[in-house]
Amino acid sequence: MFYDPRSEPHGLPHNPWNALISPRPIGWISTLSADGIANLAPYSFFNAVSGSPPFVMFSSTPRKHSLTNIEATGEFVVNVVGSHLREQMNQTSAVYPAEVDEFERVGLVKAPCRNVRAPRVAAAPAAIECILYQTIPLKPKSGLASATTIVIGEVVGIHIDDAILTDGLVDTTRLKPVARLGYMDYSVTDEVFEMLRPDFQFAGRPDADH
Repeated sequence: MFYDPRSEPHGLPHNPWNALISPRPIGWISTLSADGIANLAPYSFFNAVSGSPPFVMFSSTPRKHSLTNIEATGEFVVNVVGSHLREQMNQTSAVYPAEVDEFERVGLVKAPCRNVRAPRVAAAPAAIECILYQTIPLKPKSGLASATTIVIGEVVGIHIDDAILTDGLVDTTRLKPVARLGYMDYSVTDEVFEMLRPDFQFAGRPDADH
C-alpha cells in the first residue's frame, strides 16, 4: 500500500504512522511550574539527538503543562522508564489540572537534581538533567494545521543507578527500558546483541556513535 499523509487517507482501521517508527524510547519529563508545582508526564516522541555534547528532544502535541513549565523555567528532567515503573508512567499520562503534582498523585518519591531545580523520579534507573536550548513550533510546508512543538534540551547532568552497570557499562538487560510501539502497545528491552561496525576495529568494547 501507499498513501500520501498530506492528502490521502490510509484506509486502515487505525493510523499506522505511530507504529512504523518503533520502538521509541519514552521521555518521562519532570518539570516545575513557575509557582513551584511539580509535573510529570510521558512523551513517546522522544530521543537523543547528539552524543558530544549530549542533547535530547521531545515533542508536545498539543501544548501541555510540561512545555509551559519548561518555557517558564528553562529546565526539565528526562527520567528513564524502567519496566518496574511502567504502571506509574502510564498513570501520569492522564490529563490532570495544572495544580496537580503527578508525583504525589501516583505515589512516586521525588529526588533532587544537581544542576536544575526540577525533581527527578527517585526510582528511575537513570535521569537526565536538561536546560532548554530551543523550542520549535512545527509548520508544515503543506499548510496543514499543526499543534506540535519540538523541545530541544542541553544535557547538564546524568544520574545512573549503579545497579544497572555491569563491568562499567550500562547493561540494558538490567535497565529494562520501556518503549512505545504505537497504538496502545509497548515493549521492554531485555535481550540485546552486539555487532561491530565494519569500517574499523574496536579495542575492547566499543564506545562510538552510529
